[in-house]
Amino acid sequence: MRLCMFHPLEHPMERGWVGRIEDDHVVHLAAQTLQAFFTGGGTAREHAVYPRAGVRLLAPVLHPPAVRLFDGMRSFAFANPAAIVGPGVEVSSPSGSEELELHARIAAVLGAEGAIGGYSVLAEWRDPARPAPKDRDFALGLGPVVLTAEDFGPAEPDGTVRLDGAEALRAPFAAFDWEEARRVAADGTTLLPGDLLAGPPLEAIAASAGSRVEIEVGGIGILDASVAA
Repeated sequence: MRLCMFHPLEHPMERGWVGRIEDDHVVHLAAQTLQAFFTGGGTAREHAVYPRAGVRLLAPVLHPPAVRLFDGMRSFAFANPAAIVGPGVEVSSPSGSEELELHARIAAVLGAEGAIGGYSVLAEWRDPARPAPKDRDFALGLGPVVLTAEDFGPAEPDGTVRLDGAEALRAPFAAFDWEEARRVAADGTTLLPGDLLAGPPLEAIAASAGSRVEIEVGGIGILDASVAA
């Protein structure tokens, strides 16, 4: 199942509604948030159906309780939940840098009882001109689609990064044990619905001011953004 948060173009909302994407339309589901949909058992009453061209897709989890970026099976760094942005945004660093680094990742979205509810695309933006950890503290793109866990296919899906429509990188994501990562994250603490666990990234891509960027992950979908001119 392909899930999203959305709003009709004529009815803008910050958080939006939960939806199920089916071909060229979106079905509005009766859940307040994607987290509530997962904790409610993964089912919800259906409301209106909207044409895909008549809606805007948003970040599927706008304010996650925690974000963990894994670079190895047992090594992760916490990231800023307030830095989450959705698809189609214009990204800029507080320093006004002319070139940013894009680290494309897959993110697991946690649902009920700390279980993985689904998977999405995550764009970790870094500014090489800023000192760590502030170099990665300003923008984390997420979405727009969350593919439910039971439909997530290959263990090593392909990832493609495009700059201004041209392919800049195509490579499989490294093998990653998502359940082990979940256990590592849960050790000594409580995982909450909406927590994000992001797997190791593809090779970093430099994106200059004015660039349009797309990250496509096989089976999940495309996350797009642009770098502020």
